[in-house]
Amino acid sequence: MLAVPGGGARCEGAEPEKPRAARSVHLAWESPPADAFLLGVRVRRTVPGSFFMVCGWQVGYFGLQELVDGGRVVLMSVWDDARGDDPSAVAPELRVETLARGEAVRVRRFGGEGTGGQAMLTLPWREGTVYWFLVRARVEGDRTRYAGWVREEGSAAWRHVVTFRTRTGGRALTGLYSFIEDFRRDGRSAGEERRALFVGGRVRDAEGRWRPLQRARFTASTAEWEARDSIFAGLADDGFELATGGSVRPDAPLGSTLERPVSEGEPPRDLPEEP
Repeated sequence: MLAVPGGGARCEGAEPEKPRAARSVHLAWESPPADAFLLGVRVRRTVPGSFFMVCGWQVGYFGLQELVDGGRVVLMSVWDDARGDDPSAVAPELRVETLARGEAVRVRRFGGEGTGGQAMLTLPWREGTVYWFLVRARVEGDRTRYAGWVREEGSAAWRHVVTFRTRTGGRALTGLYSFIEDFRRDGRSAGEERRALFVGGRVRDAEGRWRPLQRARFTASTAEWEARDSIFAGLADDGFELATGGSVRPDAPLGSTLERPVSEGEPPRDLPEEP
């Protein structure tokens, strides 16, 4: 989602431009089409201007942010079925609908990276603690409703963040992915490390069977103004780890597939349903 700015030819012998941002790093999960997506994240290192996106799919994303001012929030966004970056220019029938929102959740329209609906919940999340994210999808004709919940490790309570609905052509959850992004991009942020572990991923397929997420492909953004080499993906502890920025160095090559075989085990229990 990062745009590469245009520019003229560089003079021979000129100093290369110093990177403005850490590179975005992604895990593209190998998964069947699904109607539920469950994944946990343990942030190990963060700095202001960081997005730890946990549950991404073909029309939305859901995760933890540390804002530039140091505030910490949960963010869930779903795109309109429209082109362009001006939210006011989208026809009403193409816009994301807000069907329900949780307590203290702020919902607004967004633009600049496509357009759509965005929900934000202030949550003082902590490094070293696992936060679980759940997205449920329900197809309704040519639209799909997406409901998102978050739960902190050690708590039995799931917090409903928002339920959005958008035009999808009748698809539920496909193209699942996770990422870490530096959105501060002030030059200094390129030298600061962000690191997170993604754990316990499962999806529910079209037959209603819960399947573990065992394989993910490692990719990264390609903007010229990002720190190219300070990226990492690998297996660690009980999950898949991503890191970017600072003194981070590669292990698995870009484009490689990470695999952690796990037994299917028991299906997840006590997951929330929409009322």
